[in-house]
This record gives sequence, structure tokens and C-alpha cells, in this order.
Amino acid sequence: MVNIIACRIQLLSVTEQIKIEELFQIGLKHYHSRDFFEAHEVWEELWSEYYLEDRKFIQGLIQLAVSFVHLGNGNMNGAKSLLRKCTEKFESFFGIHRGINVQILLDNIELVRRAYEVANVPDDFDWNLVPSLD
Repeated sequence: MVNIIACRIQLLSVTEQIKIEELFQIGLKHYHSRDFFEAHEVWEELWSEYYLEDRKFIQGLIQLAVSFVHLGNGNMNGAKSLLRKCTEKFESFFGIHRGINVQILLDNIELVRRAYEVANVPDDFDWNLVPSLD
């Protein structure tokens, strides 16, 4: 399976590689502007249209963004569940991945998890805890 993924990645055209990077960056832009729903939508397109070697990382970003969508909608159970799922995805990666320091991201997600535990409603959450993805 890994060889198939590696071959597929090698076969990506320059245009596809540019589109992949563009989708990733657009998702980051939405995330940084705290438009978590749109970030999820763009990364979902990236995840579903291209079978990338790091698709678990992209899926983790989707789950992280949707965790904040759920939080904003008052769905604390959904927010907690997706935060846990994204943590599991990110734990498979190390160092700097796609420009993101994975250990810092995981540390920041742990701070969010702790804040989720004491938040009963979205207004109880300190939105400054949202990881920056830098």
C-alpha cells in the first residue's frame, strides 16, 4: 500500500502539486481567521480529492477545525470527541510537518482539552487557546 501511495505522489503533475499546496494554504488562511467551518471544507476537499501520503495529518486538521465548529455551536461532546480524534492523528507525526511544529501543536491541543473539561458552554472557553498552526 505504501508503494502505491508513493507512486501516486510521484505521478502528481506540477499543476496538481500546486493545487494541493494552494488548498492547504487556503485552509490555513481560513483557520487563522477563525473561520473553522471553511477551513474544514477546504481541507476536506484536499483530503478527499488527493490520496496524500500525509492524509492522516490533513484529517487531523479537519477534525481540529470541526472541534471548534462544534464548540461554537454549543456541542461540547462533539468538540471533545473530535479533539481526541485529531490528537490521535497528530501523534503519528514528528518535528515540523507542513510548517507546523507537531509537538507544540499537541501541547496546545492538550491545553484546549483541559479547557474543554471545565467549559460547560462556549462562552466559558478562552478562544485564545486555539492553536495557531504556525
